[in-house]
Amino acid sequence: MRERRYEMPVDLAALLGPHQHGGYDPTWQRTGDGAFWMTKRTPDGPGTLRLTRHGGQAWGAGASWLLDSLPGLVGADDDLSGFAVHHEVLRGLAVPRIGRSGLVFEALVPAVLEQKVVGREAWRAWRYLLRTYGTQPPGPAPEGMRVMPEPEVWRQIPAWDWHRAGAEAVRARTIATAAWHAAKLEAAADSASLDRLLRALPGIGVWTSAEVRQRCFGDADAVSVGDFHLAKIVGWALTGEKADDAEMMRLLEPYRGHRHRACVLVGLSGLRPPARGPRLSARDYRSF
Repeated sequence: MRERRYEMPVDLAALLGPHQHGGYDPTWQRTGDGAFWMTKRTPDGPGTLRLTRHGGQAWGAGASWLLDSLPGLVGADDDLSGFAVHHEVLRGLAVPRIGRSGLVFEALVPAVLEQKVVGREAWRAWRYLLRTYGTQPPGPAPEGMRVMPEPEVWRQIPAWDWHRAGAEAVRARTIATAAWHAAKLEAAADSASLDRLLRALPGIGVWTSAEVRQRCFGDADAVSVGDFHLAKIVGWALTGEKADDAEMMRLLEPYRGHRHRACVLVGLSGLRPPARGPRLSARDYRSF
């Protein structure tokens, strides 16, 4: 076990939340003592990370890498310069910091699973695949946690297990193809370079690339264009009317360089359009 003393930001849950995929994510857990546990496959190997307000503890081959990258994960090196609030409804809210994991493929797989489906459907697939192909985490990780498998394992998952997970052939093929290029993706020097590499792969567009870059590089300007809810929420919060993607980008233009940060701030405002009709239900692709 390795340890690093580090005074964390007050809202650690908000910083780590984007790296959680559903309430029962095998790679992310919060225990009753308030500690956050995460498992990661680092460049040095698998690792388990436990975070509290006062620092981190890590186990496994990736322990040193995890502790070295801790400031980035909690947004300590996030550059807030140039950000200013331009809408009255957002004034007085604490400006959110954006953390970065430094791990591309870890962010890419769940982002692809979340393409064009409701969250519960994607998270169910993520849980099944991690529990089936993930490995036991090092150290005293809470029961049920798993380490994400290596890219070569994702390439070899058979069609019937994708089906059991509830992921159709398009998303399965996108992940398997990306796994062949995982080393090149992980070596991307910056967010712009990663965007070009990701969008050159079949099945990965603007939304998926933005979701990955937000988490991997902490890109404060990567807007999830094409999200089912985001444009409506941003439009409603800033104008009182629902917006489409084009209108959302027009509204966010004053925040260029920090447009994703502005979207996070909108989410913190709690301003949302009224719900109309029942929520979309999660499909069960396994029955198709």
